[in-house]
Amino acid sequence: MSTKVTEHIARLEAMKKYPSELFYKGDLSLLERPMVSIVGTRRPTNYTREYTYRISRALAKRGVCVVSGAAMGVDGIAHEGAGAENTIAVVANGLDIRYPAVHNRLLAAIEEKGLVLSQFNKGFRTTGWSFVVRNELVVALGDILIVAEAELDSGSIRSVEFAMKMGKEIFVLPHRLGESNGTNMLLKEGKATAITDVETFVSRFGCAAEKAVEKDEFFYFCQKMPTIDQTVEKFGDRVYEAELEGIIAIENGRVRLQ
Repeated sequence: MSTKVTEHIARLEAMKKYPSELFYKGDLSLLERPMVSIVGTRRPTNYTREYTYRISRALAKRGVCVVSGAAMGVDGIAHEGAGAENTIAVVANGLDIRYPAVHNRLLAAIEEKGLVLSQFNKGFRTTGWSFVVRNELVVALGDILIVAEAELDSGSIRSVEFAMKMGKEIFVLPHRLGESNGTNMLLKEGKATAITDVETFVSRFGCAAEKAVEKDEFFYFCQKMPTIDQTVEKFGDRVYEAELEGIIAIENGRVRLQ
């Protein structure tokens, strides 16, 4: 059963218009974590499949929540790579419908362990414009946007337009000439940064999750690289204990995960 979101979500203020209604199934606490939005074609190459999965998995290991649109192709791979408990699926239909049908089990798992969001009432079926609405919400939730593969004039490029208006950083997988013309165009025009190494890219979110570290409020707070003053004010002596344990480092007045 879906429920209406009553809490204000600050991230969504970046949208052209804050959603008048938002429904959910799952765990709303995922909205408090760092988030990365991943979009791309419904017909990815094997290369795109592999690296979308690897990036999503690596992000999830660092406590980052992966946001995507539950469509076939890149979206589904991103959700699967992150794992149901580390992902948010934004859908273009009512939450009583699992679409596409091929993702019935995936969406059921995300409803149980992760979070599914929709701006549409029960019984609403997808339309061309509802996908556009869905895409804007996907982009708004993420701290950054990754476009895994996209052609010119695709829905993913429309998502890039949303990201640019919202001031989001945009990253893409590098592709050969003649493939993924949309992302190649973004690189040519200087609108996106290429992900040339998975570990280097995900290291911006810290490496502590590879250790036996509890992913609690302190962990997620430190992922945002707050100032030492902000961290001490919120967590007190725990900051210095974590530094001694090698969980965090304090550099230039800021806290980062090791």
